[in-house]
Amino acid sequence: MAQIRKTDWTLFTTIVVMVFFGAVMVYSASSVMAELKFGNTYYFIVRQGFWVAIAIGVFMLMKRTDYSNLNHAGVAFSFMGLVLMALLAVYFLDGHQHRWLRLGPVGLQPSELAKPALAIFLAYFVSLRARAINNRHTLFPALAAVGLVTAGVAVADLGTAIVLMLTAASIFFVAGLELKYCGAVILIALVGVGFFAAQRPYRMRRIITYVDPQLKKTMELDKSGRFVAWLNTSLVTKDTNYQLKQSKIAVGVGGVLGQGLMQGRQKLLYLPEAHTDTIYAVVGEELGLIGAGAVLVAFCLILWRGIRVTVRMEDDFGRYLALSITTMLVVQGFMNMSVVLGMMPTKGIPLPMISFGGSSLVATLGSLGLLLNISENAS
Repeated sequence: MAQIRKTDWTLFTTIVVMVFFGAVMVYSASSVMAELKFGNTYYFIVRQGFWVAIAIGVFMLMKRTDYSNLNHAGVAFSFMGLVLMALLAVYFLDGHQHRWLRLGPVGLQPSELAKPALAIFLAYFVSLRARAINNRHTLFPALAAVGLVTAGVAVADLGTAIVLMLTAASIFFVAGLELKYCGAVILIALVGVGFFAAQRPYRMRRIITYVDPQLKKTMELDKSGRFVAWLNTSLVTKDTNYQLKQSKIAVGVGGVLGQGLMQGRQKLLYLPEAHTDTIYAVVGEELGLIGAGAVLVAFCLILWRGIRVTVRMEDDFGRYLALSITTMLVVQGFMNMSVVLGMMPTKGIPLPMISFGGSSLVATLGSLGLLLNISENAS
């Protein structure tokens, strides 16, 4: 008798509600800017609607795809190889930002594809080598692969690279990596983050102004003034904390109940990237603590259901894949909300399923479709 698979309706409903809630917030956050820049209030929401349709199709396809079909060296290494080639291509084809592969009117971000690629690779590799996780023949190839893809992403998108590193660290920790190796990996990761932050003055300035907003301590240490001058070379505005201040104002004005949907004012050319990286501030202003809290609760629900699947899964590949997907999504969500609330240095990273962006939405829903498929096979 065939096994009857049961959909995790709590997880499924949470995902669908978040996607359509995100579309509503994208319209609210972008309509004024769309009118001013393109003469069309619906410019961004029409594009987001196009990507929502594609992403839901991918979501349902991956939900019906047996996750065990991905437990193959050809799949894991091929996907990683394609992402690495795309990251290399985007470095040369997008000489300014190193982020986008343009195919006519459609743009693709390889850094977003790196998330599911790394999740599948980690699940395959760790499940294969779980009993020898502390062996150098396991650690060196794993670190090389993870380091290569995160370095490729970090060139243009340090925030996403940090998400990838935290995901990999959680998988190896759960797999039983010894504490001495965990410490070594953390040290290597910190050195890597510092190196890539130092490549762009604006990245370093964001980190420093988070702990020293007026640069008073920095100037005391920098007697020659050369370091501060270097930090200022990439300034667009005189106040590096401008985006953070506007985000805090939006959230503070929202109060408990909010100003009402479409009634927010900070998105009117005050809040940068209102429909992308700082859309959570728009949620806080228009829907208040209740709306912002509901988004947080939704991510907590995904975390709960993802961990539940991880614990109940008997198959190692499924267990690590579920954990990778859950960690990747929730870490990114919490990072975005923390940045908006001033709990972390400013970093451009989208809020999964809420922010405007096709690559992020497709990669996220594809991964969540896999998570639902894994849950259907859990005991």
